Amino acid sequence: MVANDTASPQSPTRGDFAAPATLYLARILFALAWAASLAAAGPGLSTTIAVLVVLYPAVDAAAVITDAVLTSRREALTRAARSGLAFNVAVSVTAAIALGLAAASSLPAILRVWGIWATVAGLGQLVVALARRRSHQGQWPLIISGGLSCIVGFTFIAKAAASQPSLSSIPGYAVLGAVFFTVALLRLWWSRRTVATTA
Repeated sequence: MVANDTASPQSPTRGDFAAPATLYLARILFALAWAASLAAAGPGLSTTIAVLVVLYPAVDAAAVITDAVLTSRREALTRAARSGLAFNVAVSVTAAIALGLAAASSLPAILRVWGIWATVAGLGQLVVALARRRSHQGQWPLIISGGLSCIVGFTFIAKAAASQPSLSSIPGYAVLGAVFFTVALLRLWWSRRTVATTA
């Protein structure tokens, strides 16, 4: 998110990095635990898989809301940033509902919905990260991640048409997201270190 155009430029403080760093760390740990749980759940449909596929976009929506609240306490959000965040939340909530319905149907249905969500959510993340890159450090990994999510989403849709569809590639998608959040976290840590040494 970019700062309000009417605001005076301010140098970032160490406190500016604490909240996003904590959020990134939480998302990393959740994504890894979720990926391990889904991989261990087995190849077929089950109640566990149904809960997990609904949980991931639901947590994503909660993380976006948390990010918006934390950011709004430090700076004024532009209309574009607010719209982007609202879009991401709406997409993730819709995906959670759609995945719940798909889980009651079949594995191909889950793959199709997941692919559509990955594509649209990646686009939303890409837009938000681009909008906030001037006022927040560590956005380039998220920009790349959003772009890749758009591409990977199409592969999930294609896999839904396979003769033996499987969710085996979805944990890898979550792990990839954790990797990019780790890179973003490291960039934030480096920026905080720079602030600390120059303060």
